Amino acid sequence: MDFFDKVGKAALGSRMRLMTAVITDDASKIYELYGVDFVPKWFPVFYTLTEERELTITEIANEIGHSQPSVSKIIREMTTAGLVQESLKTDDKRKNNVVLTDKGLSFAKNMKQQLADIEVAIDGLISESKHNLWAALEEWEFLLQQKSIFKRVSEQKKLRESKDVEIVEFKSEYKEAFRALNVEWISTYFEMEEADYKALDNPEEYILNKGGKIFVALYENEPVGVCALIKTNVHGYDFEMAKMAVSPKAQGKNIGWLLGQAVVRNAKEMGAKKIYLESNTILKPAINLYYKLGFEKVFGLETPYKRCNIQMELVF
Repeated sequence: MDFFDKVGKAALGSRMRLMTAVITDDASKIYELYGVDFVPKWFPVFYTLTEERELTITEIANEIGHSQPSVSKIIREMTTAGLVQESLKTDDKRKNNVVLTDKGLSFAKNMKQQLADIEVAIDGLISESKHNLWAALEEWEFLLQQKSIFKRVSEQKKLRESKDVEIVEFKSEYKEAFRALNVEWISTYFEMEEADYKALDNPEEYILNKGGKIFVALYENEPVGVCALIKTNVHGYDFEMAKMAVSPKAQGKNIGWLLGQAVVRNAKEMGAKKIYLESNTILKPAINLYYKLGFEKVFGLETPYKRCNIQMELVF
């Protein structure tokens, strides 16, 4: 098809919907061919009831992977068609059990040959094709359970946009951005503390002049992320990784990862044996980032921050 050749894999959903429409149309014709007054979308619910005999709507929904409202709607339609009814064997009104009616059981018996013919026809189609669609669907379902298309596209977007991020060292022109980004981030989750003001109001005196560094992430020449490497001899550590903040408008571009890598790489180049950081466990993405960078939890260190409930170290 020219359209799908032109658009390519981005039209996967549209192409699958078109194929589904073709197959569903054929399914309706097949039921007519066998003299069965049946709607194709009923089949998963109907088939499940032929095997289990009596089930609740919730049990059916879980079995076929449909939502409860969808199954409820189908049950109502099949009830109107005289194929299913509420079970007469239970008085528990909280459990809306359904079973096939005599008409439904008769349909199920007559449908066996139809299903056998369909199986043979599909096997023939598979044998004529270069690729086994049925096997491929099973494989794709498994892969999409591991990682959805949305997740895969999000990762690709992040990777592409991260290539436009430049990590540079601090200049006086970035002083206000260093402060503003941190104040915005800290104030979103916690309260500013005395130790914050010391570092943010006087980065040259508190960080740079003592042998530390500050890194700035630029996206389209705008400072959107910062992180500091603070020289220290506290607890036997050479440096502290601190004051990492990324603008909300620039999140999802791998900026935290790029800043963290720059800090770790520079600490190593400056001869550090081990560095540490302080954080809070409510910041799950940040904690995951630190683990990804190689940090591990440590315990019992003193901290000037009320908000700190986790400390981590990276040993080179």
